[in-house]
Amino acid sequence: MRIGELAARAGTTTRALRYYESRGLLPARRDDRGYRSYDEADLRLLTQIRTLRDFGFELEETRPFVECLRAGHPEGDACPASLAVYRRKLDELDALIGELRTVREQVAGRLRLAAESLVPGGPEPLCELGGLER
Repeated sequence: MRIGELAARAGTTTRALRYYESRGLLPARRDDRGYRSYDEADLRLLTQIRTLRDFGFELEETRPFVECLRAGHPEGDACPASLAVYRRKLDELDALIGELRTVREQVAGRLRLAAESLVPGGPEPLCELGGLER
């Protein structure tokens, strides 16, 4: 199949495919007329790349999965290098979740303090920007 058909089937653009080719993630085969030529195996590579990218993986992080598929494994995560990338990504996600929990606790604390400072029936707190006139 040609590049346009592969892009359509993979849900991406021809520009992205050319970029993947330049990065060595997609083979650069040409037919007898010089057109890029792809097959179902290439579609599997692209599906793997797109799935991982949707999960937040950087493009270079997809390389072990692509290489695993190229080596003939039925799945891109059937190789030790792919599993190592999964582990690194989980560690990264756990760290981000920890950071988000900390920020959430800080925001919740500020909300509590702000809510406690409001006295029922008392004056509304002044907002620095609220009193500006044009």
